[in-house]
Amino acid sequence: MPSTKTDLQVVRVEDAWGRELALAVMRAIYRDEKNWIQNDEKLVSQADLTDDRASWFVVCLDNQPVGVLRVLYEVPLDLYKAYGFKLLAKGIDLERFLRENRIAEIGRFAVLPEHRRNLLVVVGLMRAAVADTVERGWTHYITDIFEGEQHSPHGFHTRVMGFQEVATHDVGELNCPNRRVTMVLDLAHAYQRMRKGNNWIFRYLTENWSPELHQRLGGVHEDPVLVAA
Repeated sequence: MPSTKTDLQVVRVEDAWGRELALAVMRAIYRDEKNWIQNDEKLVSQADLTDDRASWFVVCLDNQPVGVLRVLYEVPLDLYKAYGFKLLAKGIDLERFLRENRIAEIGRFAVLPEHRRNLLVVVGLMRAAVADTVERGWTHYITDIFEGEQHSPHGFHTRVMGFQEVATHDVGELNCPNRRVTMVLDLAHAYQRMRKGNNWIFRYLTENWSPELHQRLGGVHEDPVLVAA
């Protein structure tokens, strides 16, 4: 396992200092490396610091920010609809799914180049995000990745976490020409699958969970909205 727990600290962004930590990573990746967003306010909004509908997390190694992630608890459904989804499988009612489930948008996932192969950095961010999301009682994640993008988290999302690809769209919020792939994660299904494997990632993700958090994801269920006919 790369690094150690004592090297790594995950900080919830709640004030100007935390925002500067997040901006240090976002400027390096989303602004300078990718040219996806140029404006600081759009990179990390000041309003998010006091908005309960948004959670930002920064992972630090040796007190230096190396990765960032955001969770939105009010999915911009009208914006998603405006993107013009092309569904990837028959029998998926994506609009119904978005309307009837408690879905959080997870994104702004960025890690500095020299730490991208350090899985503990990535899992540390997901650990903080998932705990926050389950504590709030939300059940699913939705996210977009860029098709063919060199540093896409697609492999981690699908192989490790268990995200499902459900749709594509050609335009979006960020300045990138690549086609977007929309993916959804059922947190209860992911928990059950990872618990069966019982590898270090599952143990680390849930290490400090209360019995109540485990119980929230302990039941196996099928979501017919996302099961192809």
